[in-house]
Amino acid sequence: MGREFASAAARWMHLLEMPVRPEIIAVCDANPDLMTWFSSNFSSVTQTSTDYKALLENPQVDAIYCAVPHNLHAQLYVDIIRAGKHLLGEKPFGIDAAANALILEAINANPQVTVRCSSEFPFFPAAQKIIQLAQSGKFGRILEVEAGFWHSSDLDPNKPINWKRMIAVNGEYGVMGDLGFHVVHVPARVGWIPRDVRAVLSNIVTTRPDGKGNTVPCETWDNAHLLTSVALEDLRYGEYEFPMMLSMKRIAPGEANTWFIRVMGTEFSAEFSTKRPKTLRTLPYTAGQPQAWHEQDIGFETVYPTITGGIFEFGFTDAIQQMWAAFCDEAAGNTPRFQCATPMETALSHQLFTAALESQRSSSVVKLEPAPLGSSE
Repeated sequence: MGREFASAAARWMHLLEMPVRPEIIAVCDANPDLMTWFSSNFSSVTQTSTDYKALLENPQVDAIYCAVPHNLHAQLYVDIIRAGKHLLGEKPFGIDAAANALILEAINANPQVTVRCSSEFPFFPAAQKIIQLAQSGKFGRILEVEAGFWHSSDLDPNKPINWKRMIAVNGEYGVMGDLGFHVVHVPARVGWIPRDVRAVLSNIVTTRPDGKGNTVPCETWDNAHLLTSVALEDLRYGEYEFPMMLSMKRIAPGEANTWFIRVMGTEFSAEFSTKRPKTLRTLPYTAGQPQAWHEQDIGFETVYPTITGGIFEFGFTDAIQQMWAAFCDEAAGNTPRFQCATPMETALSHQLFTAALESQRSSSVVKLEPAPLGSSE
């Protein structure tokens, strides 16, 4: 992912009307070959190190993108924040709720530092449309929401184990820690905060080869289904609840990297999936009138304008660059056109995932700490 972000910076001229421009000047990695890739492709790189603290001591470094295994989040993120560097970190922002709390404590003690979490899918143009529809109250009374992020790469039982299958490194959340924040981000942004959860977590491939001729246990959850309820307050409908299903899967046959969201309402419904990256499906409804789904090609309608014409298709690397642009814009002291995922949104995800673990253990619905009612207005 570090190379993805560096590549996005290398084609910064793709963006129009950008008040800031990032320059890659320092790299830290345990793999010397990767550092060679950076120094070979970026003449601006003047520092490479296997010790991240060397970057913190470099006065020329303003901001850091940090992608490390979950067990290292608390230590590295806190050190980066205390050093006064702006931080774009990776989900889940701490291996567990306690680690997340330590990161938020450091943020509160250093308000001059911009800290955000990497979450690129809301920058897809069709996802932006759904966010705008939700914030405007266009759906009417919401009937249900479904969101998910599915992979199929772990379907092969002969795939060697890696750190994401080890509780000590990945954490007890398993797939929720790996993919879950991507699913939670849009609901959290529009105020759909779960008040309880019934979770069904599955450990499907329980052992894997270790690459050394041995078979070792897979300790973390492969798939997660979270059925939650959300409470809203609406001027027209008063207080009401609706179900929200959130799913994260490492074993979803046929799915390469599928993120989706589906919102059903009494006046309007909409859905988007990265399987069809330029297509937004909508269903407007007026009482007594026919019901029919409509498909619209959204095209390249981005948060930050680009040189690409609107008729072309948006993709994953474009979402990465749009998110990177939003972070740089805000870190430079500007108001971003769309704010990257916030630390408080990661805290909400930790609350949900911690409750989901308890729900799985007890086979019961677990209440979450009370949160303010969301609004569909």
